[in-house]
Amino acid sequence: MLTINIICVGKLKERYWRDAVEEYSKRMKPLCKLNIIELNEERVSDDPSDAQIRHTIAAESDRIMQKLGKGDYVIAMCVEGRNISSEELSRKIEDISMTHSAIDLIIGGSWGLSDALKARADFKLSIGKMTFPHQLCRVMLLEQLYRAFQISKGTKYHK
Repeated sequence: MLTINIICVGKLKERYWRDAVEEYSKRMKPLCKLNIIELNEERVSDDPSDAQIRHTIAAESDRIMQKLGKGDYVIAMCVEGRNISSEELSRKIEDISMTHSAIDLIIGGSWGLSDALKARADFKLSIGKMTFPHQLCRVMLLEQLYRAFQISKGTKYHK
């Protein structure tokens, strides 16, 4: 069974985000082994300097890098990533599962991911050109992963 690791910076504080993640996690149980790994956000001032921002990106990315599996296929969620359809994501996951036993999907902190981490990624994926809160991105990613598995199974979930 394919392992999906969602490695994300920050914890879900609001109950409604946790409920949504819980629901999709429950739906995914029979489809894959799902792990959600939450890493602490770096603390920064309300008006951080460029140096503080660079430090934050580097520190958070270093912690993410430590969680990546050696043979895992790594997908970085980032604004410069590719926009793909749900069907394309489904095919991508099917293709990856032929050669890898685990996929690590990375959602960085509010300042993004380091260039080194993006370079380590096997694929860069974007949810879209609009900006979304990281909590919503996590829920959207889980929904799209669930949808991708349903597309592969040929169910009516994806109409």
